[in-house]
Amino acid sequence: MAASSRMAIAAWVTTLATSAALLPLILGADWLFTIALLLAVQTGTGMLARRLGFGGPAVVLCQLAVTLPALTAVTVPDHATLGILPGPEALERLGTLFATGGGDIGHYTAPAPLTEGIRLILLTGVLLVGLLVDLLAVTLRSAAAAGLPLLALYSVASGVARDGGGIDHFLLAAAGFLVLLLTESRDRVGRWGRFFGTRGAGSGEARRPPRPEAGRRIGAMTLGAAVALPLLLPAPGPGLLDPARAAGGSGGSVGGEDFGSVNPVVALQDQLNRPRNRTVLRYETTAERDADMYLRLVALDAFDGERWTSSAEPEPDLPPTPWPVEGLSPGVPAEPVSTRITTEPGYTQSALPVPVPPAAIEAEGEWAYDPQSSTLVSARRGQTSANLTYRVEHWDLSPGTEQLSSAPPAADEELRQRYTALPDDLPEVVRETAATVTAGAGNDYQRALALQNWFTRDGGFRYDTRVASGSGNEAIAAFLEAREGFCVHFAFTMAAMTRSLDIPSRVAVGFTPGTRAANGTHTVGLHNAHAWPELYFEGVGWTRFEPTPGQGSAPDYTRPEREAGADRSDPDREAPDRTEAGEDPTRPEENATDPTECDPVADPGACQDPTAVGSGPGDTGGTAVDGPALRGGAIALLLLAAAAVPRLLRARLRARRLSPGAGPAAAWREVVDSARDLGIPPLPGDTPRRAGERIVRLGGLDDASASAVRRLVDDVERALYSPAPGTEGEEGERARLAHTVRAGLTAGAGRWLRLRAAVFPASTPRPHRVLAARLAGWGERLRRATVERLRRLPRPIRP
Repeated sequence: MAASSRMAIAAWVTTLATSAALLPLILGADWLFTIALLLAVQTGTGMLARRLGFGGPAVVLCQLAVTLPALTAVTVPDHATLGILPGPEALERLGTLFATGGGDIGHYTAPAPLTEGIRLILLTGVLLVGLLVDLLAVTLRSAAAAGLPLLALYSVASGVARDGGGIDHFLLAAAGFLVLLLTESRDRVGRWGRFFGTRGAGSGEARRPPRPEAGRRIGAMTLGAAVALPLLLPAPGPGLLDPARAAGGSGGSVGGEDFGSVNPVVALQDQLNRPRNRTVLRYETTAERDADMYLRLVALDAFDGERWTSSAEPEPDLPPTPWPVEGLSPGVPAEPVSTRITTEPGYTQSALPVPVPPAAIEAEGEWAYDPQSSTLVSARRGQTSANLTYRVEHWDLSPGTEQLSSAPPAADEELRQRYTALPDDLPEVVRETAATVTAGAGNDYQRALALQNWFTRDGGFRYDTRVASGSGNEAIAAFLEAREGFCVHFAFTMAAMTRSLDIPSRVAVGFTPGTRAANGTHTVGLHNAHAWPELYFEGVGWTRFEPTPGQGSAPDYTRPEREAGADRSDPDREAPDRTEAGEDPTRPEENATDPTECDPVADPGACQDPTAVGSGPGDTGGTAVDGPALRGGAIALLLLAAAAVPRLLRARLRARRLSPGAGPAAAWREVVDSARDLGIPPLPGDTPRRAGERIVRLGGLDDASASAVRRLVDDVERALYSPAPGTEGEEGERARLAHTVRAGLTAGAGRWLRLRAAVFPASTPRPHRVLAARLAGWGERLRRATVERLRRLPRPIRP
């Protein structure tokens, strides 16, 4: 295999290994197989272009010319010509998906769902990195420089995932880069030629040549040191929202102190700014939507102008299951979900983080019930959440935009006054800004949505955890002026603004869903600490909104273009009884009905899709060719046409060389190229006779083929050294002799050599060389014509 081909394959492996660091950022791993296929197409195109003799810029252009249609076929085939060629409609759709993907990245937190926009950005980014790595490592022969785009790709993954994606992804990316470096070093050493050792002074022994194992050992030692040294260095201390630390204690258990009595803002900012994303808990869930698996630790409802706190008093007795969900009506679709949570030994908290809304919590120990936060809190001194495994039965709610838009004011006047209360000294800028942003909204839902979009998209806010924390009046006013801060600023400010609009609201503190592993287990760390506002809508209950840009996932009901429940839930499913206890959330078949919409036995036609092929009244039952089949056929035809190009070019060159009047030199060049195609390349400096004997010997030719080679050698030597030209009959005989030699070489070659000679002949004309030769010929003819014209001009008469 050629050195450039080995480098290209190593570049493909390295890019693919580095792109695996993006796995913690995206739900699922199917996109990695798509990346591998597209990178293989891009790398194979570069290998073929170099095989045909193209230079650096031409190779890149060829790769782009093939990669763009391949990317189009994978992402927007329905808008492309023949499902693969990017036309104006496809390019417009790609631009739309890029814009949508940018918005999705800002709305979701890792791991984000693989939307069409995120998928396009992901594929395009990795393909561009792969193109740069191929250009630097293969074309420019600088594997070390190729580490820069790889480092950029890995930095994006580690920066967003915060924990760097884990040690396994680092090892995979580092090993891939070492493969690239070792492949380049092998190529460079091979170009030095044979190593001749010298005798050591007085040793009497020849110096041994350098061994490739030494480079591998150095690479392995370096990689091992990079992994082991960070483990030996001191690490930051534990404690996410550590109550003892937040309260000024020395650590340990939280005693009987309620979380609402400590300041979660300072502790949350401290954990977000820690360099190490220490794991605090893991969970397994039956929920279908990981993005909505927020874990609420506490809900803060009282705002006195200085801080937000929880005013609820824990109840010693737990309510009967399923726990009622405040304000929720049976009209909201709900799906029962079961989640098993295991906390780390160092996570000492007085309350249990739970997905919302919970219907039941099973945990060992002595716990009380917090009605404000709908969770369990410690009922005795020393009872914490450390090293605890508990199960939460909860509901996956799917309120629709119509339900939220038509929600009436809160029926409970005490609830409305409690959750809309604001301090008398609230800065006027809060009310004025809220009124300005929501000026065109017609109901509370539209006003809340306008505020969320203003914070995340239209208001020019920037996420920064280094901004001084605070939740009081001055902090809110400063945040609205500077427009930079982290989740507590966005959550508390939106809650205050919605209260100024007479919308009941509170602030929840807890965790975002965390990172999902391949086995389905989710890991939540320090950097998943988060705060978000919850707004109350009559008939729906407490509803989460996400005003923090880029640090959480916006709920589906805040994105009207993705109506919640439209494509992932049964619209006829019943909601649980939110006001009466007695239903078991773990047995939904007893709580909801599933009406039969069609009976395939009694009425087969009722179960048919009127939009499906073959269901129309005029359909005769024929088979229609669908889009994927048509696109697959078009791609197959294009691949076959591309594979046939080298063979056609070679056949055309052969016919021209063996045509009447071509001469013995052309026939001999055809024999030499036929030998090259079958693994016998010519040697520089060989005379025709020596080259002929070499072809006979290495090709294992029979007597007839060997005699044909010698006769062609005689013809070409006669043409070179004798002035007597050959006759037309001799020229016809040369074509027959050349075909005899080619048949003998083919018969003596192996199966692989015959296949390669038929599909990708090594002597295929290089297009750029053919063009350069033609340009040189045209230039030479132009030069001769110019000289001839100058000679014919009359010379001036000298006096």
